[in-house]
Amino acid sequence: MKLSAWLVAFALLGAACSPSTLVQQGPSDTLRAYARALEEGRVDDAYRLLSDDAKRSMSLEAFRRAVKESPDEVIEIARAVSRPASDPLVTATVSLPNGDELLLVYEDGKWRIDAAAIDLYSQATPRQALAGFLRAFERKRYDVILRYVPDAEKEGITLGEEPAPAAPAENAPAGKTAAPAQKTTGTELTAEKLRTAWEGPQKDQINRIVQAIRTALPTAVIEETGDSASMSYGAGGTVALIREHGLWKIRDF
Repeated sequence: MKLSAWLVAFALLGAACSPSTLVQQGPSDTLRAYARALEEGRVDDAYRLLSDDAKRSMSLEAFRRAVKESPDEVIEIARAVSRPASDPLVTATVSLPNGDELLLVYEDGKWRIDAAAIDLYSQATPRQALAGFLRAFERKRYDVILRYVPDAEKEGITLGEEPAPAAPAENAPAGKTAAPAQKTTGTELTAEKLRTAWEGPQKDQINRIVQAIRTALPTAVIEETGDSASMSYGAGGTVALIREHGLWKIRDF
């Protein structure tokens, strides 16, 4: 790892991970103190601001040597970290007995509970949408589950099925086809219809899928591109999400 990456990483670790830092001063104060120590050549003082994990990754002697070997880079980094582009946000995650996770935010010297504590079915991010869907499924809140269904599917497209192949358009130019025809059921999807399917003929299948998503979610990497997102789960499964009207919904699993 390059020197600059080491020093910046350690600066952020010192600001965000040290328990004493969180109690005694804010992240911005720690970053400024770290920057001043580097600018003034007080290497040992800068090192003391690092977290225990950072110190285990690099000894004091190695830190001194890195600073001595690249003084110009050290000054540049010190000036950069003393002027962060945005205010630092310090958060903590608490695991609850039922398996849910609660997010806390450190504000004005106090820990505050994040909005997720009151919005149990958030759709602000793909991960929150999946967590909310799982919570609604566990509670058999099919009315809430409908929030996670894209508009087109609620209005008649068979849930989880691909559109029918496109047919050649009448009077269309050679080599052209009409827009893909949507496969519809002719009726709107309702909470009761969803309950009938998922507690009836599709029960075992949907239970397996939901359990696989639940197992994968805590550590899964969610790939997000524009208004689309996806997460792999189980043995080759993928849950696909789309963002509609600013809310994340589940397109397919």
